[in-house]
Amino acid sequence: MNKHLCVKLLCIGLVNIPISLVTANSTAIATLKLAQNHIASNRVEEFNVVGNEPFWNINISQKGIVYSWLGDGIKKQTFPYVNPQAADGRPLDVVRVYRLRGRADNLLIIHKANGFCSDTMSDKKYPYTATLILGKTVRTGCAEKK
Repeated sequence: MNKHLCVKLLCIGLVNIPISLVTANSTAIATLKLAQNHIASNRVEEFNVVGNEPFWNINISQKGIVYSWLGDGIKKQTFPYVNPQAADGRPLDVVRVYRLRGRADNLLIIHKANGFCSDTMSDKKYPYTATLILGKTVRTGCAEKK
């Protein structure tokens, strides 16, 4: 038996996506998840990423992706903001990959932690883990939404 279903998804009161003539509940759920991922990929979610030994952090905002670290003083490198990519078959909130401009192998990967990620200096608990890859340098840390 076909049921006619019209679902409206509101995102920040601006997006209205109608879905009609859905014949199975699983199709409706899959369609809604795709729409949510599309909407999420078009809005900037700000993150703060931290790592230790050596100390480093990244601030993600619409203004850019700013990587700071301790060397001889505080050093900074700013990358233009790019929308994150989701891993195949995973929602964007579980795994997001930022391809940082410059070299093809510059990546920032933010992954939902199993439980939590702990900052080794402050023991603060974060909901995400982070891996930064800049050429041959690989650093790990924790992340949270701002």
